[in-house]
Amino acid sequence: MQLLSLSLLNYRSHAEKRFEFNEQVAVFTGPNGSGKTNILDALHYLAFTKGFLNPADNSNILRGEAFFMIEGKFEMDGRTDAVSVGLKRGQAKAMRRNAKEYQKLSEHIGLYPLVLIAPTDIVLITGGSEERRKFIDSLIAQFNRGYLDRLIRYNKLIQQRNALLKQGNADRSLLEILDMQLSEWAPAIHADRAAILNRLEPLFCNYYRFLSGEREMVSLHYKSALHDSSMEELLLKSAERDRVMQYTTEGIHKDDLDIAVNGLPIRRFASQGQQKSILIALKLAQFDLIRAEKSIKPLLLLDDIFEKLDQDRITALMKLVSQQHFGQIFITDSHPERVAEILGSIDCAFDRFSIEPTAMAETQNTD
Repeated sequence: MQLLSLSLLNYRSHAEKRFEFNEQVAVFTGPNGSGKTNILDALHYLAFTKGFLNPADNSNILRGEAFFMIEGKFEMDGRTDAVSVGLKRGQAKAMRRNAKEYQKLSEHIGLYPLVLIAPTDIVLITGGSEERRKFIDSLIAQFNRGYLDRLIRYNKLIQQRNALLKQGNADRSLLEILDMQLSEWAPAIHADRAAILNRLEPLFCNYYRFLSGEREMVSLHYKSALHDSSMEELLLKSAERDRVMQYTTEGIHKDDLDIAVNGLPIRRFASQGQQKSILIALKLAQFDLIRAEKSIKPLLLLDDIFEKLDQDRITALMKLVSQQHFGQIFITDSHPERVAEILGSIDCAFDRFSIEPTAMAETQNTD
């Protein structure tokens, strides 16, 4: 899979931009606030029907404008696909593939796989369990459409159950119906998560050993109450607590992922360099799984990743991603000389785009 071109119109800080890609690596350089990360956000939009910087679609429209449009052309299996997404203020966004609009945006997920490594990934360490579940769910959804459908159904049922609990004196018969439906969907979601994490852990550990020069060991552990109890049993045991708390306190929506370095939890004991290496190793393991499942090399987006990494880890990382095992790579960096030196040291050809800040970019939606 190859992204041939990208066009932006009124997207975040960019009034109008067009890029043509010829090499395996594309580098966007410019000072902080110039909008480099917004370009990667647009790529993310084409893959996931949403950006990673702000989930509120209307906030992605350039200030003073009425709409935004993103267009990309992908080459895959000898054909060229045109993908676009547009949004007018006050209207629903429209996603199109080869001029045909999707009726359900979820139908698009996984067609053009993408892995992003960005400073925002730190929430996988510092954030709550929801952030780590999103990581797992996003990974599986890129190659397992049934998983995404089941997860959407389960989450809607949880929302309905919580709304019922908030009413106080919830109708017991309605709760029983919802509990029965939740018990139907939960086991398959749990099984898919457990299976993928069993495959993810050795890949993650291998990548981390390489990045750290084999100086440290890491581990992953999938935490879920469904390891030892059924969803039906959990809901029955927590029924009284749920009524008092007015939300569903047990279930796969509470699952988590424990990450440790040298046997110690990373939140408390890992240095900034170790944390960044852990996040990079996680995402590269994610890349490998998607590549194996779909027989497609996902786009790899590296946003400002050279900060807080020592030279040895930077060199190890770039040697990895420049190999044929990986596909097209998009990099942002605020130091053009640094990234040119790094890529030059491994004899990697690349497209370079210099992004300059505009007056509008300096006041709104910058990277």
